[in-house]
Amino acid sequence: MDERAALRLLEGTLSDAGDDAAVIDGHVLTTDMLHETTDFPDGTTRYTAGWRSVGASLSDVAAMGANAVASVAVYAAPEFDPDDLESFVAGASDVCESVGARYVGGDLDTFEEFTASTTVLGETDDPVLRSGAKPGDALCVTGTLGRSGAALRLFEAGEIERANELFRFEPRVAAGRALAPFATAMMDSSDGLARSVHQLAEASECGFELDGESIPVAESVREVATDADDERDLSLFFGEDFELVFTVPKATVEDAREASPTPISVVGSVTEDGIQLDDEALPDRGYTHGE
Repeated sequence: MDERAALRLLEGTLSDAGDDAAVIDGHVLTTDMLHETTDFPDGTTRYTAGWRSVGASLSDVAAMGANAVASVAVYAAPEFDPDDLESFVAGASDVCESVGARYVGGDLDTFEEFTASTTVLGETDDPVLRSGAKPGDALCVTGTLGRSGAALRLFEAGEIERANELFRFEPRVAAGRALAPFATAMMDSSDGLARSVHQLAEASECGFELDGESIPVAESVREVATDADDERDLSLFFGEDFELVFTVPKATVEDAREASPTPISVVGSVTEDGIQLDDEALPDRGYTHGE
């Protein structure tokens, strides 16, 4: 059973569970776990691991249109190297500071591989869910896509410094807050654009039509891609970019664009049913925990 099947199994049994985060009395709460073998390529520094681990949970808060307040983390490793531990905390603290939140501590444990489990608390009185997209809305994304896929290629090529730089993404908390008044549905792109669109369609009971020429591809993808098909796969299916994928009424696109501190791109529109890219079916493919 993969992650999505497990979530469906639990659906309806947890009354406070939200989409990207739980919603409780004006607060949102989310948690994530990352492992060395599946989430941190060889060459990932502990600073980058701290930044990326906490950043993943901050991204969930951003996807709810919430303000990030504080984070804690569990740091587990076979042994506690003081330099590694201090670097992890520095990365976790810096990513929190970048979005106006605080890193306030956590727990230490021994484990056979380096593992980080993070929790972030946020605040909002009006969370944005995945279920509000309506036919005729515009489908948008923040930033550019494929950055993490490009980073993995650079790790494999031994370009460690550049790879770590790309792996330290900016959580879109400020953009999420700015877009919340306009967005009818929103989530982050941790599983890739294609899978995110399928998840939005399932939650909102709608379809989507995407325009391939409008998808904002990161410049780093163009640097590492072997051809146009490879570039397309990295930007559509790889995931782990933690951009926001959201819908807004077409009449408010320019207002949303002006409000957002991060550039946004209109990549398609909401339809009654079916999910297509340039008039062809878009496969439900992307990153899935447990595969």
